[in-house]
Amino acid sequence: MYPLLTVNLEHLRKNIRTVRGLCAAHGISVTSVTKVFRGDPRIAQVLVEEGMTMLGDSRVANLARMENLQAEKWLIRPPMLSEIPDLVRYGDASLNSEMAVVRAINAECVRQGRRHRIILMADLGDIREGYVDYEELIRAAVETDRLPGVELYGLGVNLTCFSFIQYDTEKLTKLAELFREAEEAVGHPLQIVSGGNSAAVDLMLRGGIPAGVNNLRLGESVLFGKERAKHRFLPDTYQDVFTLECEIVELKEKPSLPWGTVGVDSYGKKPEFTDRGEHRLKAICALGKQDFDVETTTPCDPGIILLGASSDHLMADVTDSREHYEVGGTIKLQLGYFSTMRAFTSDYVAKQYIG
Repeated sequence: MYPLLTVNLEHLRKNIRTVRGLCAAHGISVTSVTKVFRGDPRIAQVLVEEGMTMLGDSRVANLARMENLQAEKWLIRPPMLSEIPDLVRYGDASLNSEMAVVRAINAECVRQGRRHRIILMADLGDIREGYVDYEELIRAAVETDRLPGVELYGLGVNLTCFSFIQYDTEKLTKLAELFREAEEAVGHPLQIVSGGNSAAVDLMLRGGIPAGVNNLRLGESVLFGKERAKHRFLPDTYQDVFTLECEIVELKEKPSLPWGTVGVDSYGKKPEFTDRGEHRLKAICALGKQDFDVETTTPCDPGIILLGASSDHLMADVTDSREHYEVGGTIKLQLGYFSTMRAFTSDYVAKQYIG
């Protein structure tokens, strides 16, 4: 059945070992982010088997899917008040920036007889989640520490996901300073200083993460062997953990340029086309934007040019390929982060696991 997403578990294991080793050499623990594959228990189990003791996801429903795995589970998006009963049931820790939410988590923990760990977030410039008033952050730490149903676990930060502000030593030094202030304010040691995501890996490898920062929340670097600051692949990793095969439903010679008056696309932008000549062999595959992201996808055949996609058609130019293609045959694609996320979200994409 196509489209078919293949997960290479052996290549994933290699990536996990490589990234864990790099982080351990710098005194950094890893919370392995599972959201790109929707908390698929079969993949998450591989993470646990390879020593990932902390798993992070942005959806409580995904934490529930991993309920039976022996790992500490983090919600890495600030919780919704409406989901707190399920968060307390399925999650062990969460990233927080609102005391109203922390108080509600505490009350639910008391009701369920459970305990939940709280990481308070500082906004260091990306203007996404976190406290910008650092005195308020310290007051929140003191109040959280006094609540009976929760545990103040530590502090965290996230950069590069909205404003794409980069990680640097100065910003993470500030996070470490806030952590020390929080410890002094509550009067006892805390455990976690979560310094960010895969965009912090390059800084770590250059020795730029200051003492005190002891955790990173990593998805892309583990799953795709890629650090996000400079978009470089890490040595000794695989980039083909996730591949997608799609079936050709039309194969015809057509001109490279459309004819007629060009209008705008669904986003109000006028598309542009490259003139490659009048006679190009073009394949249409039964795959679309509902199932993958063309901009973070690379054909496994270097002779193929991905021309674009609509909601359920992928257009590809196979003229320069040395391979033979026909209707009913398939094209294989190597997926990046967002393309993998869409493929796992789509019910129209079948999944298989090898290795």
